[in-house]
Amino acid sequence: MRVAFYAPMKSPNHPVPSGDRLMARLLIRALELAGHAVEVVSEFRSYAATPEAAAALEPAIRAEVERLRVKWQSAPRPELWFCYHPYYKSPDPFGPAISAEFAIPYVTAEASYAAKRDGIGWAAHQKRVGESVLQAAVNICFTERDRAGLSAAFPAARLASLKPFIDPALFEALPPRPDPRRLVTVAMMRAGDKMESYAMLAKALRLIEDRPWSLSIAGDGPMRQEVQALFADFSPRVEWFGALGAAEIAGLLGRGGLYVWPGCGEAYGLAYLEAQAAGLPVVAQATAGVPAVVEAGVTGLLTPDGDVAAYAAAVAVLLDDGEKREVMGQAARRFVFDQRSLATAARALDGILRESVGTGAGE
Repeated sequence: MRVAFYAPMKSPNHPVPSGDRLMARLLIRALELAGHAVEVVSEFRSYAATPEAAAALEPAIRAEVERLRVKWQSAPRPELWFCYHPYYKSPDPFGPAISAEFAIPYVTAEASYAAKRDGIGWAAHQKRVGESVLQAAVNICFTERDRAGLSAAFPAARLASLKPFIDPALFEALPPRPDPRRLVTVAMMRAGDKMESYAMLAKALRLIEDRPWSLSIAGDGPMRQEVQALFADFSPRVEWFGALGAAEIAGLLGRGGLYVWPGCGEAYGLAYLEAQAAGLPVVAQATAGVPAVVEAGVTGLLTPDGDVAAYAAAVAVLLDDGEKREVMGQAARRFVFDQRSLATAARALDGILRESVGTGAGE
């Protein structure tokens, strides 16, 4: 099929790296691997930090709808509109209308809905999300948490599951050379959940200062100085790598012994899959979407949400038990290559489209 791809929160062509941008790019590659022709049809960013900012976008939204309408009056029309990650701060403001006008099947991936936002000024944007979900031929959910949320809010919505995935090619060609004492973290440095995870990690490491660990941190962002301050007491044991490219991250992970990231509020976290592809067991929290990317007790240890002592103890267990760490690392690598690869996802995604959209999928 000819697929019109749109990511309202952040275009796959956006210059700033993030998990959201990476997932958008992976979905495009999965669609192409399954034989579909994909076009990013709009760079328009519907993200708005406040309801007032959202209202100010309306003239630009109307202009973008008209641009697409004029384009497809003469150019070949897409056979599917695929919207990635619509939610209350960045709904799809024109895909549903365009799809209805041109009789194009509409699909969402990683849509989410939070009814509690209606009472704080987001009702109009929430309504758009809800209408998108109900119109969609299928809404593809990456976690059971998201699936349950959509099912509860919209019982009539058509839902399907696709597990989060990565392209493990960089890791396939890079045999792990683990330093069993090296802890690794890869994360952006920004306010909110990321900062909360960094703070929790620093508190946990303080509880196991007696262990012979080192910590390698890759990442950058507006809160870099604040993050560095959290780990100031461990200065001789911490290496700061800043922002790294994909190959550099793969190399760093391949030299690690254990991936440590609490994961406060994580939608799921593709970095967990990258770490496991490199053969690192994970220590994270059993919170938000993290259980969708880590097999608890098999590829890593997941501790109760907010329990710093339990998190520190889990890190200590895998530092102390080399055999357990090695078994989990091997299981982690198999988990990603066997179950969470780009090739596996492409087949699953194509199957969902064949079943939900019908003729033309995969042809």
